[in-house]
Amino acid sequence: MSNYVQRFLLENLDIRGAIVHLDSVWQDILSGRNYPDPVTHLLGEMSAVTLLLSENLKQTGRLTIQLTGNGPVSMLVLDCTENLQLRGMAKCARQIETDSVPELLGHGQLILTLDMLSMRETYQSIVPLNGGTIAEIFEHYFNQSEQLQTRMFLITTGSAIFGLLLQKLPDADLLDPDGWTRAEALAATIHEHPLFELPVEEILVRLFYQETIRIFDARHVQYGCQANPAKIYAMLRSLGREEVDAILQEFGEVVIHDDICNREYRLDALAVDAVFRDAGPTIH
Repeated sequence: MSNYVQRFLLENLDIRGAIVHLDSVWQDILSGRNYPDPVTHLLGEMSAVTLLLSENLKQTGRLTIQLTGNGPVSMLVLDCTENLQLRGMAKCARQIETDSVPELLGHGQLILTLDMLSMRETYQSIVPLNGGTIAEIFEHYFNQSEQLQTRMFLITTGSAIFGLLLQKLPDADLLDPDGWTRAEALAATIHEHPLFELPVEEILVRLFYQETIRIFDARHVQYGCQANPAKIYAMLRSLGREEVDAILQEFGEVVIHDDICNREYRLDALAVDAVFRDAGPTIH
């Protein structure tokens, strides 16, 4: 299995980039979801984008990216830690008859949230959705919010995800006035050939065969969902015993669904009692 993000630099052009590839992690994200194909495609591209952005996290924290709108896909949310632990989900209609990104999302927003232990306050950026594809939405975000020319090339299949990022650094035009245009054109050929199945070194050499390429160490990506019963216990305690007992009396058990991890927690009367006695019940 191959789940990684790998940065590179086109040294003579002052253009940096990164490649992301997921297979088993992508399968974990999709497990049990049964999304319509257009939604799977959107979620895959968002997964690649989130990793390409999260690779820059150097301190303990979490990057969360949401696309919300009034279309049949009302929400896409991905988050990733500094250790590249990725998770994500979509909320969508059961029947979808379009694969157009503007029609799928409708009018909405891109919300980017960065929460790090070293920050006094959580950073959040909210911008309108602007672009005909997921790549264009984020290229526009970088061009406007970061004032950094960016291109993204995203490929999603049912079994794997591939993403290629290019960013133009300040001295690019001084080193080679045509370098950025040339690099964009070469990167775009990734859609014409199944290069994403090759090792990173071979992908880059084939794409940028005339350039001097510095390749950095790959970083491994993991699925970011692990069972977290302590969080569930804390939430129930915050509701209070009276309210939880009322739910228990009405339904016979307390059922909590963790949407982003697609995991369900069920607590019977004995488990609820243990929660409020500060014990650690086993729940499933």
